[in-house]
Amino acid sequence: MLQVYKTGQKFTIIFMVLVFACATGYSQQVKRPQPVWWFGESVAANFNQYRGTTQMLNSNLTVPAAFHKGNGVKPYASLLAEYRPGKVWGGMVNIAYDNRGAKFDGVMAPCNCPENLSTNVSYVAIEPSLRIAPFSSAFYIFAGPTISININKDFTYTQLKQNDARGDWSDIHKTVFSGQAGMGIDIPVSSTTSATQMTLSPFASFLTDFGHDPRSVESWSVYTVRAGIALKFGTARKMAAAATPVVIPPAAITPAVIEKEVQFSVRAPKIVPLNRQVKETFPLRNSVFFDQGMTAIPNRYIMLSASDATSFKEEQLQQRQPANLNNGRSSRQLAVYYNILNITGDRLRANPQSAITLTGASGKNPAEGKVMAENIKQYLVTVFGIDGARITTEGRDKPVIPSEQPGGTKELVLLREGDRRVDITSTSPELLLQVGGSTSPFLKPVQIRAVQQDPLDSHVIFTAEGANDLLESWSVNVTDEQGNVQHYGPYNTDQASVSGKTILGNNTQGNYKIVMTGQTKSGHSVSKESSVSLIKMEDPKQEGLRYSILFDFDRSKTIEAYEQFLTDIVAPLIPENGTVIIHGHTDIIGDDKYNLNLSRNRATGAQKIIEGALAKAGKTSVKFETYGFGEDPGMAPFENSLPEERFYNRTVIIDIIPAK
Repeated sequence: MLQVYKTGQKFTIIFMVLVFACATGYSQQVKRPQPVWWFGESVAANFNQYRGTTQMLNSNLTVPAAFHKGNGVKPYASLLAEYRPGKVWGGMVNIAYDNRGAKFDGVMAPCNCPENLSTNVSYVAIEPSLRIAPFSSAFYIFAGPTISININKDFTYTQLKQNDARGDWSDIHKTVFSGQAGMGIDIPVSSTTSATQMTLSPFASFLTDFGHDPRSVESWSVYTVRAGIALKFGTARKMAAAATPVVIPPAAITPAVIEKEVQFSVRAPKIVPLNRQVKETFPLRNSVFFDQGMTAIPNRYIMLSASDATSFKEEQLQQRQPANLNNGRSSRQLAVYYNILNITGDRLRANPQSAITLTGASGKNPAEGKVMAENIKQYLVTVFGIDGARITTEGRDKPVIPSEQPGGTKELVLLREGDRRVDITSTSPELLLQVGGSTSPFLKPVQIRAVQQDPLDSHVIFTAEGANDLLESWSVNVTDEQGNVQHYGPYNTDQASVSGKTILGNNTQGNYKIVMTGQTKSGHSVSKESSVSLIKMEDPKQEGLRYSILFDFDRSKTIEAYEQFLTDIVAPLIPENGTVIIHGHTDIIGDDKYNLNLSRNRATGAQKIIEGALAKAGKTSVKFETYGFGEDPGMAPFENSLPEERFYNRTVIIDIIPAK
């Protein structure tokens, strides 16, 4: 998230420079010939940012430790053409050399040796764009697709005390499709009466990593902020007579103030279900988190005696637990997770050919990390009778996929708590997620039958689209037919949720007037009205299905194993005329607004995969409701006080509800 923040700073600075130049241009509007066609060239710097994971460089080289993030500044040059039939609308195209190279952030190999990886992957790019000059001035914005054809795919890998390795990436996409958007300003440098006009055009653009995955394997992606300058030439009919330049004084210009309108809507259930029986496929996080300064297994994890372990079966956890586990948020699921060592022992015992690796990470102390791993191994050996030869232990500075990134300065305490852990990995299929094979990072999930109280489809969802940008805050008043008012808020995001059960109280049904009020950032008051009718329903007969997918820190892309999981396992279980409610969440680390967008990206990404699978199966009557709640503590599936809770909050939950 820090790299995204720094890139955002760069883009903001470039934006402010262009806006200032644009403002200067307004105060010096001079009538001059306006060619329809322009041709020229541009040069720029690409500020490239790498995200994702890469470890297998080609068929001959897989490095000891995975690389995750990186950045670099590389050149860009293009030949361009622009078509401007009027003052506002037009088009442009660039044929460019586009270098997307960078250096990955350094990592530490298991031998405690620094690793470095850099690349000069580059393309011939074709960039057609729509060009708009919104103020009929020199300032313009543009957006369009990019088509990138790979021409270079080399890399350089270095490791302390090892020979440097140079070669070409394997599995590079020959052609990549993505998109860009940007802005610029045309600064005339030729005479006002010359038929041939020449302009210098500083510009800045953002090139998304959506679609720009250089390789067909792993999850490496690239996004770029570009800043440069273009030289353009155009020829127009000569003006009949030289006009005296007309300078418009700044005081004569009164900019129009256009305030966008907040769009308010309410989604309310026809029936408010108080609870629902749910069969949940609960993902088993493959990590045991250790307390700071301690190498002993924390006592919150359930530890059995050798005699109790003899009768322990994983299936015991799949039955409904005592009612008190269904009352507190996450109690039911964490009761399963805290049995992770017993589940692992039971699976190893039931599958004598299987093996695991325990990788302990403890800050800058790999030896301590190995002690943590050895303590878990000792438990499995002495309590479950597992042959020690089937369990490999390792110690590292950081996990293979760490939360703390080089150069990070914010919320380090929470990030380091999440990195102080032992990860359980295996290549034995019987221990892994039922799809994904050896590429799956998580252990096989556990089936849980439970009662889901106050399910999300019983909530009234208030949406004030644009509120995040336009309003200081907003609130909702809910008034019943007797004039009783319930007040909710204030909110500062564009979505809020209130349980229908809470609104109804002791009533079984009711009609309500909904009034949203807010204060704009310019000081104006806004008010919107709607209405809902609610009916309470006791103990519905239907049973729902629930699936969850987990994400690593600051990741929104669904990993390959989960794409197969959603397509092959989840989608076929969705009935015709059913409802799928998808809700994304994050932990509390990072900026609120960033986390809100991250959770939405996670949820919409899962929806697209499921929709694609349903379309192939010919199912067209499924209804989707998709939300991103960010780190909202009122909607989070888990608390955030422990690292395992924060890890489980990095999730998208998929509820499948059959037709009523």
